[in-house]
Amino acid sequence: MAHYAKVKDNIVVQIIVAEEDFFENFVDETPGTWIQTSYNTRGGIHTDGGVPLRKNFAGIGFSYDNFRDAFIPPRPFLSWTLNEDSCLWEPPVAYPDADSDEQYEWNEETTSWQLIV
Repeated sequence: MAHYAKVKDNIVVQIIVAEEDFFENFVDETPGTWIQTSYNTRGGIHTDGGVPLRKNFAGIGFSYDNFRDAFIPPRPFLSWTLNEDSCLWEPPVAYPDADSDEQYEWNEETTSWQLIV
């Protein structure tokens, strides 16, 4: 079984799990194209060491970039930029010390991480 994303106007509108031969007899009257996606792919890396597929596992609302052959999540904030290698959005300031137990949230007004109290 594999995961497939239905893409309409370059936006993912549906995800299904199916066998590849399912599409041989499947009649879909609605507009869009089915594109395989991998549940184990994030940021261009396959979590089990396999071959990554289309940079990221697709989600509803993700865009599909035909040129990059990649699924790209929605941009979380205007100040964030797309990493061309991973096709993930990155903040202009790195997340604070990952070894800390403290949690932070992004503040777009100040373009900085703020401690969650």
